[in-house]
Amino acid sequence: MNSATGLTGLGSRDWVVQRVSAIVLALYTLVVFGWVLCHSLNHTLDYTSWYGFMMTLPMKIFSLLAILSLAGHAWIGMWTIFTDYINSSVGLRLVLQTATVISIVVFVLWGVQIFW
Repeated sequence: MNSATGLTGLGSRDWVVQRVSAIVLALYTLVVFGWVLCHSLNHTLDYTSWYGFMMTLPMKIFSLLAILSLAGHAWIGMWTIFTDYINSSVGLRLVLQTATVISIVVFVLWGVQIFW
């Protein structure tokens, strides 16, 4: 029987999705921090260079991948927390999961709007 609220329906696939998304987010963080560090050392960190870096097609795609990875990572993490720690009230868990889904969808749409 598959879970109605899990991301993939299987715990092992959710585990893999969460680990892959964590790797994507770690790489994205390293790339962005590395760029900021290099430009800070050269005293060329300004809005124009930042905009030029972030609005290139590879960074737009990487940013979109990072946003989607963050959404999947957040949903699996929050779903796990809600199912593990909120056992007494199914209604409360449903409300919290619904609020989480709405928040994640809003943040993903907002992120896509920013980059595209």
